[in-house]
Amino acid sequence: MAREWRELRLGDLVAQGALSISDGYRVRNVELGPEGIPFVRGGDIGDGRINTTTIDHIRPEFADRVRAKLARAGDVAFITKGTVGRAGRLRPGQPTVVFAPQVAYWRVLASDVLDSGFLFYLIQSHAFQSALDGVKTHGSMVADYVSISLQHEFAFRFPDIRSQRAIAHILGTLDDKIELNRRINETLDAIARALFKSWFVDFDPVRAKAEGRDPGLPKQIADLFPDSFEDSELGDIPTGWGTHRLGDLLSLDKGLSYKGQFLTEHGVPMVNLGCFLGRGRFRDKAIKNYSGEYQLRHVVGPRDLVLANTDITQQRNVIGSPALIPPQGDLIKMIFSHHVFAARFQPKTEHWKLFVYFLLLQDGFRERATGYATGTTVLALPRDAVLDLRCPAVPTALVKIFDDTALPLLERQWKNAGESRTLATLRDTLLPKLICGELRVRDAEGLLEEATG
Repeated sequence: MAREWRELRLGDLVAQGALSISDGYRVRNVELGPEGIPFVRGGDIGDGRINTTTIDHIRPEFADRVRAKLARAGDVAFITKGTVGRAGRLRPGQPTVVFAPQVAYWRVLASDVLDSGFLFYLIQSHAFQSALDGVKTHGSMVADYVSISLQHEFAFRFPDIRSQRAIAHILGTLDDKIELNRRINETLDAIARALFKSWFVDFDPVRAKAEGRDPGLPKQIADLFPDSFEDSELGDIPTGWGTHRLGDLLSLDKGLSYKGQFLTEHGVPMVNLGCFLGRGRFRDKAIKNYSGEYQLRHVVGPRDLVLANTDITQQRNVIGSPALIPPQGDLIKMIFSHHVFAARFQPKTEHWKLFVYFLLLQDGFRERATGYATGTTVLALPRDAVLDLRCPAVPTALVKIFDDTALPLLERQWKNAGESRTLATLRDTLLPKLICGELRVRDAEGLLEEATG
């Protein structure tokens, strides 16, 4: 199969009208606003995805200025300055956007010559990344950079259009399943958060009973909510509940102050600051392996509650961010770094874990964590910011009901995430072999059928 492929220079494809290569728009602050055309920066691109729910937009009155720079579904993009090569694709259903000038985007103009899906996987291949590394500028005072003119000089080997489409279909099927799992997980997460907020922040069942309305819950659950409020240091809370400190429910251990020389390819997996993405998201790809000594207090396991106690950015998105460590196959023991707190519950308070996790995701704690954070460059969170936080002393029976309701939603998310990791591994194995013609499409289709059933 490989012998049937042709080497094509990108500049020639542009000259033939088969491909367009463009860069982003150098925006002025006056052109940005909360509504209009999404303005996508390099930070919105990664893991093959492009975030179009951006904060900044090209204001409607300036839409004509950017008409020639509008990127649309099917376009593939990658960062050309700074983190050069990080790529994504605008999917069907996403809006047209305007990219920042540090982003290049490619568009197929002749679908009988090029397939946009194939291009997307090409720019994620070793061949493409090597081409970037070979021409990008380097310097101690300036960021790495790859110009549009240099991109025109790139030459890659392409199969016929049918093979391009077949390769894109195989890899795209895996990515589509990964994307579906991501969307399902977002929905499951939203359901659990909404339930917690309704019961324990807004106290909707109490308000309904106080107003003589049906709270819409099974009787055995509705009976656990009173029908009135009382004053407390937290404001109005359900009558009879009272409040308590999180320190009454848990303690916090600080992780291992590790030495970089013991970060090795093999060793005990270590949860670290890079694992926290904010808003409860956990990045398992950032787990490191550590071969040095550690103590029992530095050990955590799947489903344990951990918090970031440090933030190296001034955005303060990570400081105080909680996460539940997702199951990692058969792995039962990990350690955690000094940038992390591990919440330790006693057997009699273990059922509070999910309640505390969702409590720490609330805006009130986010504001508290950022307010308590100290430091000029590296921010640190003291234990008291967590342990002295007060919350309603919800009846134990109701906490357990919430736990029984929320845990299956989390377990489903972890299962989907594990499936996605398996699919991503297969995709990453197939991609370089398919892009260079080493693996036949027919053989890859067999592997795809086995993986997706």
